[in-house]
Amino acid sequence: MRLPDSLLRLPAPPLSLYVHMPWCIRKCPYCDFNSHALAETAPFDRYVERLIADLDADLARFGVSGPLQSIFIGGGTPSLFPGAAIHRLMDGIAARVELAGDVEVTLEANPGAAEAGRFAAYRGAGVNRLSIGIQSLSATQLEHLGRVHDPSEARAAVRMARSAGFDNLNLDLMFGLPDQSLQTAAEDLEALIALEPEHLSYYQLTLEPNTSFHARPPRMPDPDLVADMGEQGETILGTAGYGRYEVSAYSQPGRRCRHNLGYWQFGDYLGIGAGAHGKLTTTGQAEDGFRIQRMAKHRHPDAYLERSPRALLSGLRDLRDTDLVLEFALNALRLTSGCERSLFSAMTGRPWTLMEPHVAEGIRRGLLQEDEERLLPTDLGRDFLDDLVALFLPPEASRR
Repeated sequence: MRLPDSLLRLPAPPLSLYVHMPWCIRKCPYCDFNSHALAETAPFDRYVERLIADLDADLARFGVSGPLQSIFIGGGTPSLFPGAAIHRLMDGIAARVELAGDVEVTLEANPGAAEAGRFAAYRGAGVNRLSIGIQSLSATQLEHLGRVHDPSEARAAVRMARSAGFDNLNLDLMFGLPDQSLQTAAEDLEALIALEPEHLSYYQLTLEPNTSFHARPPRMPDPDLVADMGEQGETILGTAGYGRYEVSAYSQPGRRCRHNLGYWQFGDYLGIGAGAHGKLTTTGQAEDGFRIQRMAKHRHPDAYLERSPRALLSGLRDLRDTDLVLEFALNALRLTSGCERSLFSAMTGRPWTLMEPHVAEGIRRGLLQEDEERLLPTDLGRDFLDDLVALFLPPEASRR
């Protein structure tokens, strides 16, 4: 199908970088991320060298030049890495890719691996946003969750971050925890708000496959009670000045996470590190519009370190029209305000007509609403987001 010239000439989406640090002190029983418990110590210096070589290989392979709008150093537990290692990483990135003048650089930290000197070194390296995985401020719940920190260490980590000069913090908190009540969920959230973060990730604990909790489930609250916790949390956060802009993301005005918005608005990103994923767009080189590719790196740290830098890809594929429809919906419909209809064509180079039958079904079921410019989930659609996204599956997949 030949697309209009206006779509063929569209610029590439904004670009970000994700960096994966795969090690943790120990694996949490609910975690299904690509993380690996440390036996003794990690080869931090060698891993950073491999990250830079990985970036070099991607830049050569895909012809990317930037500028980077955001960098997200995730894990695992990136705060296990010494400050000098993060400094070398940031210097290596800046020497190879143009950075936007206001680039957002986030590093994930766990309170059990927090040190004041290390936080100050991260700030000196150019990290300007910390995301601290507190998860709960209840000692009982932290024990249930297998966390390696206690409430006092969580509060100390926030103080350390402020002392190191961080004025942009995200704190993670879960609800729907084992034996949690509506009252204790509210108390936990109010205790977190008292720490005055600029951003909160407030999300439900789910029992994911291939986790200890899935194999040996703890006693979980009733689903209706968990739904009440979510509604209660949105009210408490709104009263405290935190606006909900995504399923589980709340922020003070002007403090939304730029990196995650890049994902949800279908931007491009490079992914370096063990198990990292990326998505890149090439424009103006094909008759049918953009060429959009997804890539993944080898997952296990040992395999990632042992292979040559030019052999780190474990998967590379072009996205088909049906892939683009599903993946765009999977991301954009997480946003409470939805998206402008024009964003689909701007980010995929494909016509809106590909979305229309799926959107019509979502409207018919009361899960979506639409006007001339925007598409957004209804309250029902947000509550049943998995059902909404399933409407965008290709016909052959939805029949399985």
